[in-house]
Amino acid sequence: MLSLRAQTPLHCSIQYRMKTLVTESVEIASEIVRNGGIVAFPTETVYGLGAPFSDTEAIKKVFDAKRRPQDNPLIVHISTPEQIEQVASEITLSAATLIAEFFPGPLTIVLPKSGAVPELVTAGLETVAVRMPANEIAIALIEGSRTPLVAPSANVSGKPSPTTAAAVIEDLGGVIDCVLDGGQTRHGLESTVVDCTGETPVLLRSGSLSIEDLRTVCPDIKKLEPSSDLSRRSPGLRHRHYSPEAAVLAVNTPDPSPPPNTAFIGFMTAGEGYDFVVPVETKEEYAVRLFEFLRECDRRGIQLVHCEAVDEAGIGSAIMDRIRRAAAD
Repeated sequence: MLSLRAQTPLHCSIQYRMKTLVTESVEIASEIVRNGGIVAFPTETVYGLGAPFSDTEAIKKVFDAKRRPQDNPLIVHISTPEQIEQVASEITLSAATLIAEFFPGPLTIVLPKSGAVPELVTAGLETVAVRMPANEIAIALIEGSRTPLVAPSANVSGKPSPTTAAAVIEDLGGVIDCVLDGGQTRHGLESTVVDCTGETPVLLRSGSLSIEDLRTVCPDIKKLEPSSDLSRRSPGLRHRHYSPEAAVLAVNTPDPSPPPNTAFIGFMTAGEGYDFVVPVETKEEYAVRLFEFLRECDRRGIQLVHCEAVDEAGIGSAIMDRIRRAAAD
């Protein structure tokens, strides 16, 4: 059933000039995409903003809606592994190994691009980032759209990625055509990105899949060298990302006397001095709740955010990567 929802999220007082369609109907969302519209949809990681990978005009709408720099490449989302042949000119041995083990899932692989992929998608590079989401709604939308979809996170560039439909509306209400509401996303952090164009695969961006997970099938995978220009091939590495309006600090323990308008997320029991606290019990829960916590801090007018540091084993590496990027400014 199609629904139009005009109400804004909890604690949000933003007023919109137009209405963005919010629906749970994959058929309606697919029709909008086929007619040149752009649609936000859930994946297992975060919500993406979808457009056909070969439709340059629709892709321009994605960049404009997000206010995204055009030197930041997009990820192409597919519904079957066979669709890789539409966007990549070669599937390397390391890519085939990772695809067999982790597709569908929160993994993006970088491959040599095919001639069918516009330069706008790849930021002028000769490589393309591809992933197959492990989300039935996302797969159904791609199938219904009859084409792979580019889909960066469905937020204004620089802000925390959205993990709910309400968070998408918060940023892009009145700007995009439709939000396909699939509830809360499962992992909460963006996909892991691995460059598979060379002899040795390179981890470009930490994500929901850890390097320990990847090494179970590709033991030789290595981390990106700080000086490497391979970082250009991955989204999310060159510009301000994940930042709320508040200042963000990584801390080892809660502050017993934090300044006014300060929030805390972490494992330890925080003192009563914090204005807003989100306790977590596992790193997996931390990952799921981090971005929404940062958004809620903005809704509450928080000025300083304390994020408890975690060890970087497993998904801890991705959590700390996002916290560092949020704190960078």
